[in-house]
Amino acid sequence: MDLSDLAQVNFDALPYWEAAAKGDLVVARCTSCNEAHHYPRAVCPFCRAETIAFEPASGTGEIYSLAVTRIPDKPLRVVAYVTLAEGPTMMTRIIDAPEDVAIGDPVRVDFEPHPEGLTVPVFRLDRN
Repeated sequence: MDLSDLAQVNFDALPYWEAAAKGDLVVARCTSCNEAHHYPRAVCPFCRAETIAFEPASGTGEIYSLAVTRIPDKPLRVVAYVTLAEGPTMMTRIIDAPEDVAIGDPVRVDFEPHPEGLTVPVFRLDRN
Protein backbone atom coordinates (compact mmCIF):
# COMPACT_ATOMS: atom_id res chain seq x y z
CA MET A 1 0.00 0.00 0.00
CA ASP A 2 1.24 3.49 -0.84
CA LEU A 3 0.80 5.38 2.43
CA SER A 4 1.17 8.75 0.76
CA ASP A 5 -2.31 8.22 -0.70
CA LEU A 6 -3.89 8.14 2.75
CA ALA A 7 -5.33 11.51 3.70
CA GLN A 8 -4.72 11.02 7.42
CA VAL A 9 -0.94 10.59 7.06
CA ASN A 10 1.02 13.74 7.74
CA PHE A 11 3.94 13.97 5.33
CA ASP A 12 6.36 14.67 8.20
CA ALA A 13 5.34 11.38 9.87
CA LEU A 14 5.45 9.27 6.70
CA PRO A 15 8.68 7.40 7.69
CA TYR A 16 7.00 6.46 10.99
CA TRP A 17 3.96 4.96 9.24
CA GLU A 18 6.06 3.24 6.58
CA ALA A 19 8.11 1.56 9.32
CA ALA A 20 4.94 0.52 11.18
CA ALA A 21 3.58 -1.04 7.98
CA LYS A 22 6.70 -3.27 7.98
CA GLY A 23 6.32 -4.15 11.67
CA ASP A 24 9.07 -1.80 12.86
CA LEU A 25 8.84 0.96 15.45
CA VAL A 26 10.91 4.10 14.91
CA VAL A 27 11.27 7.28 16.91
CA ALA A 28 11.93 10.77 15.68
CA ARG A 29 15.12 12.33 17.08
CA CYS A 30 16.41 15.85 16.67
CA THR A 31 19.96 15.81 15.39
CA SER A 32 20.56 19.28 16.91
CA CYS A 33 19.65 18.66 20.56
CA ASN A 34 19.54 14.81 20.43
CA GLU A 35 16.07 14.64 22.05
CA ALA A 36 13.65 11.93 20.88
CA HIS A 37 9.98 12.84 20.54
CA HIS A 38 6.60 11.42 19.67
CA TYR A 39 4.42 12.21 17.68
CA PRO A 40 6.77 12.59 14.69
CA ARG A 41 6.88 16.12 13.30
CA ALA A 42 9.19 18.31 11.25
CA VAL A 43 10.11 20.73 14.05
CA CYS A 44 11.73 19.60 17.30
CA PRO A 45 9.41 20.34 20.25
CA PHE A 46 12.47 20.89 22.47
CA CYS A 47 14.76 23.24 20.51
CA ARG A 48 12.60 24.13 17.46
CA ALA A 49 15.26 22.89 15.02
CA GLU A 50 14.16 21.32 11.74
CA THR A 51 16.76 18.54 11.84
CA ILE A 52 14.71 15.43 12.52
CA ALA A 53 15.90 11.89 11.78
CA PHE A 54 14.10 8.60 12.34
CA GLU A 55 15.88 5.78 14.14
CA PRO A 56 14.90 2.23 15.09
CA ALA A 57 13.34 1.88 18.53
CA SER A 58 13.76 -1.07 20.86
CA GLY A 59 9.99 -1.55 21.04
CA THR A 60 10.09 -1.76 24.83
CA GLY A 61 8.69 0.58 27.41
CA GLU A 62 6.70 1.00 30.58
CA ILE A 63 3.07 1.96 31.23
CA TYR A 64 3.04 5.58 32.42
CA SER A 65 -0.74 5.98 32.73
CA LEU A 66 -3.78 3.95 31.73
CA ALA A 67 -7.55 3.79 31.52
CA VAL A 68 -9.44 0.50 31.58
CA THR A 69 -12.86 0.07 29.97
CA ARG A 70 -14.91 -2.90 31.11
CA ILE A 71 -18.06 -3.62 29.12
CA PRO A 72 -20.04 -6.78 29.91
CA ASP A 73 -19.52 -9.56 27.33
CA LYS A 74 -16.70 -7.63 25.60
CA PRO A 75 -12.94 -7.91 25.95
CA LEU A 76 -11.18 -5.62 28.39
CA ARG A 77 -9.93 -2.45 26.63
CA VAL A 78 -6.87 -0.65 27.95
CA VAL A 79 -5.75 2.71 26.57
CA ALA A 80 -2.41 3.84 27.93
CA TYR A 81 0.48 6.20 27.70
CA VAL A 82 3.66 4.16 27.29
CA THR A 83 7.08 5.67 27.92
CA LEU A 84 9.47 4.09 25.44
CA ALA A 85 12.98 3.01 26.44
CA GLU A 86 14.20 5.78 24.10
CA GLY A 87 12.41 8.44 26.17
CA PRO A 88 9.24 9.63 24.43
CA THR A 89 5.78 8.79 25.74
CA MET A 90 3.09 7.73 23.28
CA MET A 91 -0.62 7.02 23.53
CA THR A 92 -1.56 3.48 22.52
CA ARG A 93 -3.60 0.42 23.43
CA ILE A 94 -2.44 -2.45 25.61
CA ILE A 95 -3.66 -5.67 24.03
CA ASP A 96 -4.17 -8.99 25.79
CA ALA A 97 -4.14 -7.11 29.10
CA PRO A 98 -5.19 -8.95 32.25
CA GLU A 99 -7.53 -7.46 34.84
CA ASP A 100 -4.56 -6.44 36.99
CA VAL A 101 -2.62 -4.41 34.39
CA ALA A 102 -0.93 -1.53 36.22
CA ILE A 103 1.14 1.61 35.90
CA GLY A 104 4.82 0.63 35.71
CA ASP A 105 4.21 -2.70 33.95
CA PRO A 106 6.82 -3.40 31.23
CA VAL A 107 5.47 -3.65 27.67
CA ARG A 108 6.66 -4.66 24.20
CA VAL A 109 5.40 -3.32 20.86
CA ASP A 110 3.16 -5.25 18.49
CA PHE A 111 1.24 -4.03 15.45
CA GLU A 112 -2.39 -4.19 14.32
CA PRO A 113 -4.08 -3.16 11.09
CA HIS A 114 -6.42 -0.19 11.39
CA PRO A 115 -9.68 -0.15 9.40
CA GLU A 116 -8.56 3.01 7.54
CA GLY A 117 -5.54 1.21 6.08
CA LEU A 118 -2.71 2.04 8.49
CA THR A 119 -0.79 -0.39 10.66
CA VAL A 120 -0.66 0.98 14.20
CA PRO A 121 1.68 0.19 17.08
CA VAL A 122 -0.01 -1.39 20.10
CA PHE A 123 1.65 -2.95 23.13
CA ARG A 124 1.53 -6.21 25.07
CA LEU A 125 2.70 -6.83 28.61
CA ASP A 126 6.33 -8.00 28.51
CA ARG A 127 6.50 -11.00 30.79
CA ASN A 128 10.23 -11.63 30.26
